[in-house]
Amino acid sequence: MRCLNCGSEVSGENCEECGLAPGAAAAEFRRRLVNLTGIYLLGAIAFLPASQYYPPLELDAILIFVGVLFFLTLGVSVWLDVRARQQKEVEALKRVFRALIPLPWLLGGLVFLNGNLDRSAASNQASVVISKFSMPGWARSQRLVVRAWRAGRTLERIPVSPDDYERFRVGEEIEVDIREGLAGIPWVHTVARR
Repeated sequence: MRCLNCGSEVSGENCEECGLAPGAAAAEFRRRLVNLTGIYLLGAIAFLPASQYYPPLELDAILIFVGVLFFLTLGVSVWLDVRARQQKEVEALKRVFRALIPLPWLLGGLVFLNGNLDRSAASNQASVVISKFSMPGWARSQRLVVRAWRAGRTLERIPVSPDDYERFRVGEEIEVDIREGLAGIPWVHTVARR
């Protein structure tokens, strides 16, 4: 059995490294788990505005990936808490959890820097607005659904600002300025009328 607090081998009643009894070690581990979960949640929340400054063309797929990652990490956190309450082995699961904590911070930074440091030439794509989509709530999001210009697709969902969302009408011809992205993630620079 390993100590829940420091992870060292426990042979007697108390841990020889940190000196904590199993109950105290579990309480200390759970306190740290709450703090680490808070850091993860802040990263997940910070990802949302970071992804709006230079919106990737595949923003919907990225948001789905981050959502799955979010619930997976929270599930691991809850599982760790349950195992700590039962004073069971958590060392391997703890390593998985700690590996997941920086991911939303890294993904948010990657998406932001992908657009911020991008100096690639614009690629103007002509299209027509087929429909519009607006998601209400505190993390508002607007999309123009347009005819695809990429092979193998019928539609593209273009993330736009609230002003652009109101400005364009269904059936209107538009020109989408796409940039390649520093990390190779194409992003939407501007949307204008043709």
